[in-house]
Amino acid sequence: MKLCFLAGANSIHSYRWIKFFAEAGHEITWISLAPSIFESLPRVRYFEIKGASGPIGLLRAAAKVRKIVAHFQPDILHAHYVGIYGVMGLLSGFDPIVATPWGSDVIYGKKSPLKRPFIARILRRAAVITCDAWHMRDEVMRFGVPAERIHIINFGIDAERFSPRPPSLAIRAANHLGDAPTVISLRNFEPVYDIPTLLKAVPKVLEQHPDTRFMLVGRGTLEAELKALASQLGIDHVVRFVGFVPNDQLPDTLCSLDVYVSTSLSDAGIAASTAEAMACGLPVVITDSGENAQWINDGENGYLVPVSQPDALADRLNRLLGDAELRQRFGSAGRATIQARNDYRTEMNKMETLYQQVLVSK
Repeated sequence: MKLCFLAGANSIHSYRWIKFFAEAGHEITWISLAPSIFESLPRVRYFEIKGASGPIGLLRAAAKVRKIVAHFQPDILHAHYVGIYGVMGLLSGFDPIVATPWGSDVIYGKKSPLKRPFIARILRRAAVITCDAWHMRDEVMRFGVPAERIHIINFGIDAERFSPRPPSLAIRAANHLGDAPTVISLRNFEPVYDIPTLLKAVPKVLEQHPDTRFMLVGRGTLEAELKALASQLGIDHVVRFVGFVPNDQLPDTLCSLDVYVSTSLSDAGIAASTAEAMACGLPVVITDSGENAQWINDGENGYLVPVSQPDALADRLNRLLGDAELRQRFGSAGRATIQARNDYRTEMNKMETLYQQVLVSK
């Protein structure tokens, strides 16, 4: 197949999705409006379009997209994220289109009088729509899209690469962890991920487990504010803000630590970082938001806690930090969950079948 993707090259989800189909032998054209943060992919024609902001910038970008698509004549055009990439898909004039809303594009975009008509149009025009959560399916149906055109395809994670292994002493040494039990968060420093709740839980964890360290992997607009809060709470000596960790280093990093936590206020399906931690055999404590309860059976393969409740979070962290057998049990059960329901290769094979069905319909 000849596939053209309109997708941000600053997202690991886009990169991994496109990489799969390139390695499967399909002819790929990738158009991004954001600079790439990854190495180039073999057998992928990559185009980066700059300046796609404001009405004039958007029209210029759309003209470039239209020209690229007309030149390479793909079989299918797939827009990941139905905000600006959906608009580019509409203005390309191409058919058939596959659309993948990611969550905030629809949930927040529908509230905007300017964005909602474009979102509605791309969703109604798409031959197939995929999303990674049942509640997102419901959101898409509210735009008048019939259920049979919407399919659940998880982004999935590579459960072979993210798998249990011995801890890396080098990683622990580089982060000055010593032998201390360590809790890791992989959520970025943005409001939706509610990192302040984690920081506020830290003092209560230290009351029972004073040697514990906390490793915050991420970046974002709230970094300075979060560091100030850590200092204010008197916990800056046990909290490590380590910045961005490349995805290829994450398996070793996760397997070198003890507990994973996510304080997110909202997730579409299961967060990739949560799934990666579970695949590595880490016990997880995550918020009971979105569809997390469909992935975590509280007390069996992890813990669910209410959003923005530092006391509840601290209680569950303390239970895990004080019980090695419980950590092992949760970790094993969590990995089994991911292997059964969120394996990257299985999900992408399902997507390839959908592409084939679109071609047959065309």
